Amino acid sequence: MGELTFRPWRSGDDLELLQVLGDPRSPQAHQDRTMLRADSDAPFSRTLVATEDSVAIAAGVVFASSLHPQRLWLYVEVAPAHRRQGVGRTLVAKLRELIPSAVTSELKARYTVTAGDDAAAAAGFCAALGLKEIQISRDVILEPGALAEPRFDDTEAVIEDIATGSVELTQVVMDFYNATHQWDPAQMTVGSAQRMLLDVNTGAQGALVLRDRPKIHGGKILAFAISYIPAREQAPSDVLVGFNPEFSDDEVAEPLRDLVSMLIHQYPIKLEVDSSMFVLSSLVDALSSVEQATVISTTHILASDG
Repeated sequence: MGELTFRPWRSGDDLELLQVLGDPRSPQAHQDRTMLRADSDAPFSRTLVATEDSVAIAAGVVFASSLHPQRLWLYVEVAPAHRRQGVGRTLVAKLRELIPSAVTSELKARYTVTAGDDAAAAAGFCAALGLKEIQISRDVILEPGALAEPRFDDTEAVIEDIATGSVELTQVVMDFYNATHQWDPAQMTVGSAQRMLLDVNTGAQGALVLRDRPKIHGGKILAFAISYIPAREQAPSDVLVGFNPEFSDDEVAEPLRDLVSMLIHQYPIKLEVDSSMFVLSSLVDALSSVEQATVISTTHILASDG
């Protein structure tokens, strides 16, 4: 190995690194690579590029998220020809030196396993850094007709279309997000829920809710589903399915199942399901066991204080 030096990110590094890193191997890898960016103080972000004889061979970043303030995100990528030589760990050590005392020093990272990438190198790197797993998130396609369509004849429960700008829906979405992210405590507000998950710029195009009884009789939202414009034409719609954490798992289990069964009555959908979403995760497990759900990727999230 030639002389290894480290410098801040600069314009054009994305193209220079593309020559040695190659194209991202999955949509998640493409998204992760966008974490590499110019330094910032608000929000905090520091990126370093490792060079060998002035040629970029690796890069790493640590950055803060106002939504999840307990830990900094860490992302490191090293050119295949330079892996297992300590470049990545040296990058992390250099990045740690750039974290000011007023900013948390705890780190979190993720890697995604897909059919074309077992992510063994990323898993080994995280283990070498001493990061421990705190969450598993799956992207899952549910097949049409996997569940019998529900009948509401003997219940007061009702399905209702609702505007994605609804204050009531936004409040429930916020509460659901915060409740299911205790593993990485979230500070989502009504404003950030609307901006990040419900605004037209997110691709949100419609929402359904299942209430315990009609709204005019004081009915509350038990479960919700928000559909988004698919990333590709003919691809299954991305859907965010959640529940009102005011109710217990037992109280929302059947409503969630009923809502999902309506969503997949004719067409497949794609869900992102964290293991902390116990009821929904259990439903996906049950459908996977009878080959009615296909896990297309699994993301492992790890932390230094895990």
